[in-house]
Amino acid sequence: MDVFIEKIVARKKNSSDVLISILAVIGVFALTFIALNIPLLNSLGLFIFVGLCYAAYRVISGRNIEYEYIVTNGDLDIDRIVSRRSRKRIFSANCKDFDIVAKVKSSHFTPQIEQIKHRIEAVSSLDEEDVYFITLNYKGDKTVVFFQPNEKMLNNFKTFIPRKIMG
Repeated sequence: MDVFIEKIVARKKNSSDVLISILAVIGVFALTFIALNIPLLNSLGLFIFVGLCYAAYRVISGRNIEYEYIVTNGDLDIDRIVSRRSRKRIFSANCKDFDIVAKVKSSHFTPQIEQIKHRIEAVSSLDEEDVYFITLNYKGDKTVVFFQPNEKMLNNFKTFIPRKIMG
């Protein structure tokens, strides 16, 4: 019997998201003011303002990021969804390739794992209690993947790799 499990996690806004949004709004007004003070662009002021507003909308809404986890018979796929308008696969592997799956807030998250340079953070926030990590060789590099699986996903992985799943 095939197993298919999905979960969507929305990334929480951080200080850089707020700063980018504020700068986008300030940029719209500053550039509109500059455009209105240039005689050649003065007659196009409304079009410039509308265009800048649309650009700011795209920048601000582009900060709305969700991650979708899809588990199918031991395969984990993670997609990054931006503003519910574009989707990109950022991770795909079979659980048999995993070295370990454990909670970040556990003794298994050692300084050696913390220093792995290639990281995929597909979580709402790394400070959450239910954040797990996976280590594996992914595309030729030692990689650590942070994600927030539900109990069904962990149980599916346990059927394939019971000794690699740590509480």
